[in-house]
Amino acid sequence: MPPPEDLHSLLARVALQDRHAFEQLYRATGRHLLGLAHGILQRRDLAEDVLQEAFMNVWSGAGGFNPGLASPMTWLINIVRNKAIDRLRAGRAARDTLQPLDDETLQVAGEAALQPERQLEASLQKVQIDRCMAALGGEQKQALALAYYRGLVHTEIAELLGAPLGSVKAWVRRGADRLRGCLEAAGVRGA
Repeated sequence: MPPPEDLHSLLARVALQDRHAFEQLYRATGRHLLGLAHGILQRRDLAEDVLQEAFMNVWSGAGGFNPGLASPMTWLINIVRNKAIDRLRAGRAARDTLQPLDDETLQVAGEAALQPERQLEASLQKVQIDRCMAALGGEQKQALALAYYRGLVHTEIAELLGAPLGSVKAWVRRGADRLRGCLEAAGVRGA
């Protein structure tokens, strides 16, 4: 592991979008951080995904590193640890919502000829949802994604984004309202 001064220098260069420094930072810390993620998740595939997400955050957020608050390695460890815990929580939430399937559930309803149409309709709805999400402001889009895709509550979103709770609640509410209006205008059912 390189000394903290070297990591600090690499982070400063990464903040300037220096790809070579980013690669050096990854090579210097990746193995240790992968081990940390694996220790939390107990699955290498998930740990690798978390490490990739964490380094994407490092690439885009290295300018926010404050050496007065933490050492470079502590900062990196916190990013990976938080991502791994988020992934662990998301996995638990998904497992908790799964219901056992019985024979009746597994039977395909309706005529076979309608299935491709349903798939096409679902695909078109997804395209429209993506368009409507893209039209939202950055804070609203991020808050909604954390709430709906990751299942986080307002307080968790506020903590994760470092934003006031009232702002997060407003972002989620206004974003949901705008998204609903956009989807209704596009004729997406159930909006």
